[in-house]
Amino acid sequence: MEVDQMSVRQSSNSARARGLTHVHPRDVSLQDALTAVADPVRRAILRELAELPDWTKACGTFDLPVTKATRSHHFAVLRAAGLIEQRDEGPRRLNRLRRPEFDDAFPGLLDLVLANPSGR
Repeated sequence: MEVDQMSVRQSSNSARARGLTHVHPRDVSLQDALTAVADPVRRAILRELAELPDWTKACGTFDLPVTKATRSHHFAVLRAAGLIEQRDEGPRRLNRLRRPEFDDAFPGLLDLVLANPSGR
């Protein structure tokens, strides 16, 4: 029995996408938002996304000093804090900074984070 590779790829992408959980920033506590932006790797991700149009940066294209597993963890923390949204396009997972939504929930916080790369 021959398996259609495109169908297999689409179903695995769909299953992968179903694993994504996105939290709206209004449902995030201030403590969780602060925890998410406290890490320098996550701040680097946010700064890079802030410079680019939505949905143009794939997870694997960030130059981060961490392993693939740790990178995945950082993206999950940012999703859970309502800071980013992700979607799968083929084998790539693209990202969007949820700036308008996050700014509504936490006015000024993202501006402070982006303006102060060192976190000091």
